[in-house]
Amino acid sequence: MTPTDGILLINKDSEMTSFLCCAILRRLLGVKKIGHAGTLDPNATGVLPLLIGRATKALDRLPTQDKRYTATMRFGAVSDTLDIWGTVEETGAPIPTRAAIETALPSLSGNILQVPPMTSALKKDGVRLYELARQGIEIEREARPITIHTLDIISYDEEKGELTVDCHCSKGTYIRSICDDLGRMLGCGAVMTALCRTMAAGYELDKCITVAEAKERAQSGTLHECILPIESAFITYPSITVTAPQAHRFRNGGALALERLRKPVSGLARVYDPDGSFLGLGLPTEGELKVDFLA
Repeated sequence: MTPTDGILLINKDSEMTSFLCCAILRRLLGVKKIGHAGTLDPNATGVLPLLIGRATKALDRLPTQDKRYTATMRFGAVSDTLDIWGTVEETGAPIPTRAAIETALPSLSGNILQVPPMTSALKKDGVRLYELARQGIEIEREARPITIHTLDIISYDEEKGELTVDCHCSKGTYIRSICDDLGRMLGCGAVMTALCRTMAAGYELDKCITVAEAKERAQSGTLHECILPIESAFITYPSITVTAPQAHRFRNGGALALERLRKPVSGLARVYDPDGSFLGLGLPTEGELKVDFLA
């Protein structure tokens, strides 16, 4: 892989689309291919892993699909977009106590069904839901299974009715829907006021750089130093080192006989040559370790 093939962790700014973020970094790095591991809404901030160059081929092989967010919501209001960036109406209902919130939260945890909001990027007959919503069209959406691993209170200002939570969830979870559901359960309504993704694809927020920092590094010629090797995304998979002849065969797309490997392989595995260079991912199938992804 070239120095620009790998993963760049960006802390996306508010009021910037994920698409624009990719376009900016594509220009700064002088590359043609950049993909991201999970769209962030324009008004959200936080972790946006960018897969660059040949690493884009690994987007659907990332082992860690869970996400983690810090979200703030305000009780006593509802919105057509479920957040403050839509048309907000005050409900006039009493603000809930912390005890009432703590009692309600477990109902939104675990394996649950969630109806995607109309302002999502999901498609219906080839048209994204948010495009229909802009036309004033609302359609029935089927509830989808999601998993909320943890949903914990970070802080609560009962006087302002502002709650901040930490949510560790499965891919495809809409946090603004969690806020809206909680508000409905408590009988007062709630709108999301801020959202920051603190983890995606196994990468944490403190490992990210901002777009402004990326621009500064591009000017100083040090931006490539922030690019992580693609193998960092696969650290949860077991590793295996093969012989030089096996490495040559694997690099050329050839499968390796499982019985000739140095240790058993039962699932996707990181494959390395004798010098410790990452070759790609191998998948055991019908007595052979077949190439699943080539670095």
